[in-house]
Amino acid sequence: MSDNSVDPSGNTEAFRAFSREPEAETAAPSKLPYIIIGGVVAAVIVIALIAWLAL
Repeated sequence: MSDNSVDPSGNTEAFRAFSREPEAETAAPSKLPYIIIGGVVAAVIVIALIAWLAL
């Protein structure tokens, strides 16, 4: 019984196509907006805590 899967290491062009990952799938979405929002929320909480302790 023959194996239907192709070994990409048997052909240089096939191996390059196999090992190359598409740009759209490898690019992770930016986490910068979440970091900025988290920093602002943390700053507001710290300022509120300081103001509450100062009373």
